Amino acid sequence: MTPNLRTTLIFSGLICLIGAAFYPIYFRPLMRLDEAKKEQAINRAGVVQDMQPPGLKVWSDPFGRK
Repeated sequence: MTPNLRTTLIFSGLICLIGAAFYPIYFRPLMRLDEAKKEQAINRAGVVQDMQPPGLKVWSDPFGRK
C-alpha cells in the first residue's frame, strides 16, 4: 500500500467517524423537528424557567425560527 493511499484512507475514516458521531446529535433532530420538540417537552417538563442564575439569558426554544 502506498503512503498516499494509506494517508487518504486514515483521513477518510476519521471524517466518516466524525460524521457518524454528529448525525444523531445534530442532523437527526433538524430533520425530524416534530419528534425532537416532543422529546424536548418531555425532557424539560420539570424545568422552572423563572429561576435563572444572575447574568444568564432566559432559556429559549432552540428550534424556534429567528
